[in-house]
Amino acid sequence: MKVLVLAAGYGTRLYPIIKDTAKALLAINGKPLINYILDRIRNLNGLNEVIVVTNNKFYNQFVDWSKKLEVPYKVTIVNDKTDTPETRLGSIGDIHFTLDNYPIKDDLLVVGGDNLFDYNVEEYVLFAQKKNAAAIGLYDIGNLEEAKLFGVVAIDADRKVTLFEEKPAQPKSTLIAMCFYYLPAHLLGSVAQYLHECKTADKAGDYIKWLYKQTDVFGFKFTGTWYDIGSVESYYEAQKRFGVTK
Repeated sequence: MKVLVLAAGYGTRLYPIIKDTAKALLAINGKPLINYILDRIRNLNGLNEVIVVTNNKFYNQFVDWSKKLEVPYKVTIVNDKTDTPETRLGSIGDIHFTLDNYPIKDDLLVVGGDNLFDYNVEEYVLFAQKKNAAAIGLYDIGNLEEAKLFGVVAIDADRKVTLFEEKPAQPKSTLIAMCFYYLPAHLLGSVAQYLHECKTADKAGDYIKWLYKQTDVFGFKFTGTWYDIGSVESYYEAQKRFGVTK
């Protein structure tokens, strides 16, 4: 199994905090955000490589960061060759770029580099492997107004996704999709198929909305604390609260 961390965004909503720093390398209580992700995946059974896809602007920062790591798996830094927010490939574009340039034959866990959470993911991965199907991470955000900012999901008794609405004006629930996708090896080709059919590479949620209509996609509810570090406010909130009592 491999893990792909999406870290090629330019974090424009976090300016001026990160104008010259990659969002995933921002310090949360003294430790880079991405290191919290690595802590949570460290003991995954069968994990042999973590791939971090970034852009040309921040590529050298991630290379320097990776040299200081002490982890039991290979770490590969991928440069998607973009230089500005206007030329970025988007989440699905970066997944496709990575798959196209670094052929992967293993199951792939895709994680957004701005996820900050304290849930150990072993149970989630085992769930996805048992289903042998795509599985997305879900979180009950507990607030319908906040849910409007995310992809809202409904699942059935077997935890199969039955509805996915991207940033709905009137959310049907507070259960939202995290940028957390487990794709078994036999589904990796679906990324290219989606791009061929839909021609939009920006939002990963659009791919999931398409995928669950093509094949079974399951949802797994994460518990504990979760932050989507997408704004100055969420960054400061995480700095204030995340892990401070641990």
